[in-house]
Amino acid sequence: MGLRRLLLTALLGTVLSIPAQAAPDCAQCPDMMPVPGGTLIRSDGTEAEITPFLMGATEVTFDQFQLCVDAGACRADVSDRDWGRGNRPVINVTHADARAYARWLQQTTGLPYRLPTEDEWEWAARGGTTTRFWWGNEPGQMHANCRYCGPADSGKRSMPVASFPPNAYGLYDTAGNVIEWVDDCWADRRDTPPQKRDCAFRVAKGGAWYYVPEQARPDNRIRQREDLWSYTVGFRIAR
Repeated sequence: MGLRRLLLTALLGTVLSIPAQAAPDCAQCPDMMPVPGGTLIRSDGTEAEITPFLMGATEVTFDQFQLCVDAGACRADVSDRDWGRGNRPVINVTHADARAYARWLQQTTGLPYRLPTEDEWEWAARGGTTTRFWWGNEPGQMHANCRYCGPADSGKRSMPVASFPPNAYGLYDTAGNVIEWVDDCWADRRDTPPQKRDCAFRVAKGGAWYYVPEQARPDNRIRQREDLWSYTVGFRIAR
């Protein structure tokens, strides 16, 4: 291969590795990142075909959620445990609270906002990788807000969104910070038909500030009562 072709190949690889710029759909909308389609190989060996979609660049923040509260479309008494609101991920929200926010955005913009499915979430969180974490096979340090992940505030409380680098799809905090609600009702097997799932419980993904790194793996699944909230639980949106 000639030097010119080598340089062109290297340049193209660099360009393709740069995430597309986040773009909000409206002034009050979260930044949305394009996620390409493909075939997800689940940890149990089953497969899921993913069609291209958009995913929130970050977890929904208190500031973003407050706009829905101000519009009378979301629950007002959501506690921040005195950690601060602003650009921190909204916590102490039920699955219904997350759906209410997505529904408000949908009504505000006319665009089909929703919660991601579990398969979509995992595909997006992997950022095109097949390693145990999007950055590699070892938890390491300074990649996420989880227990033993560093820095000093890690493992103690939530941190402002985008405190760590994004994955290759431009998505922040898909590991740690807060567990994220997804749309799916719970089932022990990922390929269980919707009509046979237990909708009193929902799937949550991504681990949280409180959890050890293993629970922040993209393929890890958490069974969460849909009507309960916690200081470890938040969400991000898709469309």
